[in-house]
Amino acid sequence: MGPDFNWHRWERVRETAERWWAGELRRPLIHVTRKDRDPGRPEPATPWFKYVASYDFSISPDDILDRWDYELSKLRFFGDAFPHAWPNFGAGVVAAFLGARLEPREETCWFLPPDREESVCMDFRFDPENTWYKRVAEVSRAAVRRWEGMVQVAMTDLGGNLDILSSFRPGEKLLFDLYDHPEDIKWLTWKAHEAWWDYFKALDTIIRPANQGYTAWTPILSEEPFYMLQCDFSYMIGPDMFDEFVKPELAASCKKLDHPFYHLDGPGQLVHLDAILSIPELKGVQWIPGAGSPGVRNWPEVYRKIRDAGKLIQLFGDLDDLDTVVDQLGSPEGVMLIAQETEASEHEIDDFLSKYNFKR
Repeated sequence: MGPDFNWHRWERVRETAERWWAGELRRPLIHVTRKDRDPGRPEPATPWFKYVASYDFSISPDDILDRWDYELSKLRFFGDAFPHAWPNFGAGVVAAFLGARLEPREETCWFLPPDREESVCMDFRFDPENTWYKRVAEVSRAAVRRWEGMVQVAMTDLGGNLDILSSFRPGEKLLFDLYDHPEDIKWLTWKAHEAWWDYFKALDTIIRPANQGYTAWTPILSEEPFYMLQCDFSYMIGPDMFDEFVKPELAASCKKLDHPFYHLDGPGQLVHLDAILSIPELKGVQWIPGAGSPGVRNWPEVYRKIRDAGKLIQLFGDLDDLDTVVDQLGSPEGVMLIAQETEASEHEIDDFLSKYNFKR
């Protein structure tokens, strides 16, 4: 049967997304899915794994894609939602492209230093023959071939720059390096930056021709180059080090994208929010409070700061979370809710969309 979508809906989704990016949409973007549709065919033999890296290399990309198609066919898409497939090899897979060991686990992927001891003077280069890069490219190519644009094929999670370095210098090593070898780390940061962009461009060449636009691991659609930038390592450093080691590379990446977003993950990164918002080219911030922290509706001061800086806001939650945030901000413009596999009924979803003047 395939995913429950059509070309007419894609036209509307694209047009609405561009109005949101341009600040012309007077309502929030609302991406809501329910997992209650009959896929219309037997369940494939290939199991479902959250991480594509968990599949043995003997399992073909086409078999993986058949399982993805089955899972997508269970979903119904409401509001501005659209079908997307994300080749998830773990956050920061560029580390594996550059020689780190990738070890998939049930709920995460670990990136570990190579068997050889890595010094702070290691070098990074684009390697099109890297085993993990070739696997990501093969799966992405198979996805494009399978859906021919009806499903948005997302860019894999390339990771943040210092996050990639920390895979080679884990634990306290990279933190000490910032003090002991600052110039080496800056040099290495820009080498990683060059390699990151080489991999981005190579994978974009595969997925962009058939896609409706650009999408990262977060299903935000953009007709212009978009990515969800990040630096989770910044949780462990203060503002001065962020300004010295993180912000210059982050700002340079923002300049290379038309619609750059930042993944702000956890209260430990809030100390860097002013620095992040000061980057003129940055278009928006995704706020993730993180496990053990109050939910998304409990951070009005964060949303107001982002709004006051003229940036867009994206959050994960359910329908009532958006209502609360909109009340806190005083208006719904420039906000995007992603409510994946909601438990709200179809009637509740329809009422919710009507409240925000969503037109089918």
